[in-house]
Formats: sequence, C-alpha cells, structure tokens
Amino acid sequence: MRLLVIGDIHGCSRAYDTLLGAVQPAPADHVITLGDYVDRGPDSSGILQRLLVLEKKCRLIPLRGNHDQMMLAARENTEAHCLWLECGGKATLASYSVLGDSGKIVDVPDSHWDFLENRCVDWHETETHFFVHANAHPEMPLRDQPEYILLWEKLEFPLPHCSGKIMVCGHTSQRSGVPLNLGHTVCIDTWVYGDGWLTCWDIPTGRIWQANQKGEMREAHMDVFAPEREG
Repeated sequence: MRLLVIGDIHGCSRAYDTLLGAVQPAPADHVITLGDYVDRGPDSSGILQRLLVLEKKCRLIPLRGNHDQMMLAARENTEAHCLWLECGGKATLASYSVLGDSGKIVDVPDSHWDFLENRCVDWHETETHFFVHANAHPEMPLRDQPEYILLWEKLEFPLPHCSGKIMVCGHTSQRSGVPLNLGHTVCIDTWVYGDGWLTCWDIPTGRIWQANQKGEMREAHMDVFAPEREG
C-alpha cells in the first residue's frame, strides 16, 4: 500500500494522464487529491470524469478546493456565477460544450456535481500528516477550522500545527515548478496550468513524480527540497 498525494490539477488532463501512467495507482493505494480539479486548464470535464474512474481503481480521498467550491456556488445565483467565470470558469464550461461554443452550466452532468458536493471533503488526516487544500490555523483543531482558511487562505509564514503533524497543501502556486518543503508544511501546487508541473508525492518513500502539459515526466525525492538545518 502506498500513500500518494496529488496537487492541484486545474483541468490539465494531458499532465494528469502522463502522471497516472507513471505512478500506476493500485487497488490498495490511498490516493489523496488536494482539490482544484476545475478552471484555468482546458479539460475540467475530462478531469472530473477521470477521477470518477480513479475512485473505482484505488482508495481515493478527494479534497475540495476553492475553485471546486466556486463552481458549486455558481449554481446558486448570478453574482456567484459571474465570479466563477472571472476566475477560470469560462474554460470549465467550454470543456462541457458539445457544439464548440462557450458551454452552459446545465451541460454539467449530475455525476460531476455529486462528486464535487458529496464525495469531496475539506480535510483528511493520518497519524503523521494532515491534508488541506489551502491552509490551516496553527492553533486550531482541524474539525474547527473555518472553511475560508481551509479553501482560500494563501501560505505566507505558516507555523507548525498544534497537532504536531505535517501539513500537506496546494493552492499557493509554486511557480518554480518544485514543491515547497518547510518541514512542518509541504505545498505541492506546482503550477501545472501555467508553465509548471503536476506533482504526485509518495509520502512513505519520499518519491516524487511530476508531469506537465507537454507530456514530459521527471522524478525527484522530497529530501531534495528539505529546508536547510541550522548548525
């Protein structure tokens, strides 16, 4: 069994397919996805469909990101719909179009809404790590964290969490294309929708796979990105 965590995907199906082809999740593997499946990239519809397939092949634990939450909110009122379109929703709707037009929210199938609303969670934890899309207040138990912090708050100067566990997150794009490893906090949003990479980290071994939208692959080890120790 492996514990695999995948960063923000943002509709980048070519990078996703390349990455999963290399990682080859097995039925016993736990695969945690950190959210932001939609927006910005060209194939949000395809990514959600692929995740529905993936959860039948392994033990998938999908987190909900702020872009996924915006998509859900876009069904509720015009203001939320307009905000979503400005933040990448136009690309998402276009991925559902069957006529090559801008697409409509009614084109989204019920199975995709169900995945985002009912299958995704706001956080997950193991004995040594916890997983959130964006951030967590260092002095607050996970069950008490406000939704805004979990889904929206960027990393600035994160402190160790009161649980003593390592926080693994996405959301704050690492435009260098490599993970941010502060020891107590690891961010693996490596900007796949830009010129970066989609990252998968096997936590027990430290092995990292990365793929980009050109279909290129590379590998590393999390220790390479570890903070320098004083003394």
